[in-house]
Amino acid sequence: MITRRGFLRFIGGSFLSVASFSAYAVGIEPMLLTHVKRYALTPPHWTAGLKLRVVALADIHACRPWMTPERIASLAEEANALKPDLIVLLGDYIAGMRLVSQRVTPPEWAGALSGLKAPLGVLSILGNHDWWADGFAQRAEVGPTIARKALEKAGITVLENDAVRLEKDGHGVWIAGLADQLALLPKKKHEPPRGLDDLDGTLAKISDAAPVILLAHEPDIFPKVPWRVSLTLSGHTHGGQVRLFGFSPIVPSQFGNRYAYGHVVENDRNLIVSGGLGFSNLPIRFGMRPEILQIDLG
Repeated sequence: MITRRGFLRFIGGSFLSVASFSAYAVGIEPMLLTHVKRYALTPPHWTAGLKLRVVALADIHACRPWMTPERIASLAEEANALKPDLIVLLGDYIAGMRLVSQRVTPPEWAGALSGLKAPLGVLSILGNHDWWADGFAQRAEVGPTIARKALEKAGITVLENDAVRLEKDGHGVWIAGLADQLALLPKKKHEPPRGLDDLDGTLAKISDAAPVILLAHEPDIFPKVPWRVSLTLSGHTHGGQVRLFGFSPIVPSQFGNRYAYGHVVENDRNLIVSGGLGFSNLPIRFGMRPEILQIDLG
């Protein structure tokens, strides 16, 4: 039989374990263990001789105390230090949870991101929280959102169902950016959010055979992405924020863990899903460190 002393030891040990886990998941992993996740690949339809380094930041969710303007500026410096040819931002700059001590305004987080520098520029898309937090855009069911205005004022191009052609070393490459797939909140219960994305219309703007990189905040679009697209880059899932042995118990995707995180290859089509930098719903990360993506293509 367990003694009173043994019982108290068990309770004390359990309490310390829970406290240690909480401290790690809330304070250490998400705040102190940001790292660079590196990928190197030659995707389909890639031009021989084209070497391109893309650095991607996703799901910043600016708020205090978790993602302050100072921390965002520091992340921008880390991204610049990777010497990218191109920097892309994959959406969700606005906080998506209530457990914050203070909001960070769009001019603050966009100002911090304005420090991003790359020879081919900085391109961005919007995420669902950038739409959901904008009451006027929700009522009007059209942008530009406050987030888009802030990014553009900071000198960062925003792609919503649009594409731009870049050139490096005499080789062209297209960057296509989708409008958000969950942009408009439902007006009736039990209805799903409505997207403003137009994949076919976006790809129709591509006018030559140069390779295409698609930016899509939610990875759920991937089954519809044609083989013509060399690489799709997404965020949104945060890798589930809690990930153990390659599995996340909760993933904001209709496909569950299929597109939760990492490099996915299906039918010779390539998708990379970032684990992101900030939080959504709860300020917890465990087994899913915040990350900056470095993707070397060619």
